Amino acid sequence: MIHLGSLKRKAYLIVARYFRWWADIALRRWHPRVIAVTGSVGKTTMLHLIEHELGRRAHYSHNANSAFGIAFDIVGLRGITNSKLRWFYLILAVPYRALTYRRKGEYYVVEVDGERPDEVEFVASWLRPEVTIWVSLGNSHAVYFDRQVAAGAFENVEDAIAHEFARLPAHTRTYIIANGDEARIRTSLERIRVRTDFVSLDDLTDYTVMPDTSSFTLKSGRTYAFTYPMPRENALQLSLLDKLLAYLSLDSEESMEDFIMPPGRNSYFDGIENTKLIDSSYNAHLISMKSMLDMLDEIDVEHKWLVLGDMIEQGKSEQEQHDQLAQRILESDVERVILIGRRMKQHVAPIVETSSRFQTTVFDSPIGALDYIQSELRGGETLLFKGSQYLEWLVEKLLAHPERDRVLLARQEPAARKRREKRGLL
Repeated sequence: MIHLGSLKRKAYLIVARYFRWWADIALRRWHPRVIAVTGSVGKTTMLHLIEHELGRRAHYSHNANSAFGIAFDIVGLRGITNSKLRWFYLILAVPYRALTYRRKGEYYVVEVDGERPDEVEFVASWLRPEVTIWVSLGNSHAVYFDRQVAAGAFENVEDAIAHEFARLPAHTRTYIIANGDEARIRTSLERIRVRTDFVSLDDLTDYTVMPDTSSFTLKSGRTYAFTYPMPRENALQLSLLDKLLAYLSLDSEESMEDFIMPPGRNSYFDGIENTKLIDSSYNAHLISMKSMLDMLDEIDVEHKWLVLGDMIEQGKSEQEQHDQLAQRILESDVERVILIGRRMKQHVAPIVETSSRFQTTVFDSPIGALDYIQSELRGGETLLFKGSQYLEWLVEKLLAHPERDRVLLARQEPAARKRREKRGLL
């Protein structure tokens, strides 16, 4: 019996194949050196770091990391928004663009997601990158891989996800740079006969972080200073960047004062009541949750608050992942923990509420959390936002300069705003 999900996946790739065929014409006319970035978390920040160094020498696949998105990006078209009619436009427009449009840049730096089974293989066998950068590995979008485990294809979902991501380095032509601290990444690359270099957190020799700054010194002697609070694990991406620049025979720009962080990833904002807001609300997996909690513990300020939303798309491992998060929260050096969402209420709250070290409050939606935060602030607090449940709306409502800063938040496009409005988040 064929599962409905399998049929949908096959239909997805059949339609994507049409757009790939036409986009490939444009790609061959352009003929860039392809640098592919993949991983469970951190790949968008990695892409932005590369952009900071390569600048106009490359084109970057911003907001396009799927089979469809990459094809549309190559021919210079936006993907699907909220209009189903746009499909008809794209079906007609892509052939014309493939024959007439040509991207500029020596390099194509492309982010490749592993959200759906078989999608990385679909993209990798087409792009065949010169360089692949594998940033991380974790249970991102695990719900899509549960079926493979149930069918006996893999022993566990972690192996299934690792296998999916490994398809990209398997199709890499010249050079692979990868996170060597993750055992499954190392194992996945053992049989691939392409030059491979690994990086490690051991490459970091000095690290400092505050709500609005961070600094990293690597064994290479380079020091990177940011006007963002970056977690210690970002040293891995900086080491990956060093390896890439060495391969391309380019010098690195250590000053990161003009580096632009992707929205919702470690952004800093001035908040009401002289508060400091750290916005990492774009997404959340256990890896990134722990990384941000570790970072907050290293920030030397008083009155630290955690505002956390559900981790979604965890599939059958949902309770296990949230239980592990709860255990990590118990170790946190914070004053208050504010939990938002069904999963936080069901899995995390019963564990963290046992602690007397901090005050825990639970809400079903960000509306109740906003009322609570506004009534409890005394001034000078540092608040870290991480997770789903429209936390970007919550951050927006707490901005000291909303007219200036709201455009820097995640999910500000009209379709996302409409989704929030339907939930009463005005």
